[in-house]
Amino acid sequence: MAFVNLDAVHFIFSKYLPDPRQASFESFLKLFLELLTYTSGDAAEALEWLKQLDAQHQWSQDSYGLGDFLRDLKSKGYLDDKNEKGEISITPKTEQAIRRHSFEELFGKLKKTSDGNHGTKHLGQGHEQEYDTRAFQFGDSLDQLDVSGSIHNAYLNHGIDQFELQHDDLQVHEKQHLSHMATVLMIDISHSMILYGEDRITPAKKVAMGLAELIQTRYPKDSLDIIVFGNDAWPVQLKDLPYLQVGPYHTNTCAGLELAVDILRKRKTSNKQIIMITDGKPTCLKEGNGYYKNSFGLDQKVISKTLNMAAQCRRLKIPVTTFMIASDPYLQQFVQEFTEINKGKAYYSNLDGLGNFVFQDFENNRRKNIRS
Repeated sequence: MAFVNLDAVHFIFSKYLPDPRQASFESFLKLFLELLTYTSGDAAEALEWLKQLDAQHQWSQDSYGLGDFLRDLKSKGYLDDKNEKGEISITPKTEQAIRRHSFEELFGKLKKTSDGNHGTKHLGQGHEQEYDTRAFQFGDSLDQLDVSGSIHNAYLNHGIDQFELQHDDLQVHEKQHLSHMATVLMIDISHSMILYGEDRITPAKKVAMGLAELIQTRYPKDSLDIIVFGNDAWPVQLKDLPYLQVGPYHTNTCAGLELAVDILRKRKTSNKQIIMITDGKPTCLKEGNGYYKNSFGLDQKVISKTLNMAAQCRRLKIPVTTFMIASDPYLQQFVQEFTEINKGKAYYSNLDGLGNFVFQDFENNRRKNIRS
């Protein structure tokens, strides 16, 4: 196993380091799951990093050390050392734990202030009772009646001496509709996602895993498809997320959008959206069996075809929300034009704030725009 210089790669894990006074399987697991995200699911490399961090911070204790943790990882079903190659690897249980860890890290602090299960802008008969009220309308159910508000209106309108409750006095509670949303998350895996020593792919993976966990646990009727794009675009399975790696690719944004639209055409819901995480301008197109590539400035041929896809998404009522995790002026110029054509949204986010941005925009974009 090669020695990994943690100082050289500039990863900071201080908030995950276990408290030596409370060394336990749970405290070690939190750091191990974080390391697995950085190592793209390589268990052996993550354990080596764990060993180096333990030597540096000396939080392993006689009562519970790394040997105990490794034993428990195997006995609890997090590690498998009996695969075909005889190498140690993570299990589906660990893959799910990584997704849950990413969800808690990115979205956990927002859960108490979020809208709850399927909040929507439009109001009418539904399931989740709201504090907002409105005048009674024909067809409203009596179980929506705001009794205290209706009596208060009657008092204001008619006085206490001749108290009577009339149709115009009635108020009802608004209730939210539960909507289904089909989301495609596009992740840029071009080489620039790790260029100049800055790790941008790990936060993107965390967002994908956290968003997947969010949908599975809070919006089980929603769909989330995940695709990656470099020179080409292809779908990835939920179980593959921890293992995503950047390749020696250019950025074929157009191919990613084409695949996303193809996927969403098959979803039987009117509520559809694309969330795109990228750090670079489009630089590549597929032409026959080859590629057209140009990494210098904004290539009009590449840009025009990509903007045509933005217009197509708009015609299909598929908003695209772009999260830029770089300040490249060419990227900003392209995204501004792309967003204007699509009538979508765009954000510039630093790597730390990416999860919060995506969470908030996912909650907002999944709302219907019509009122029943």
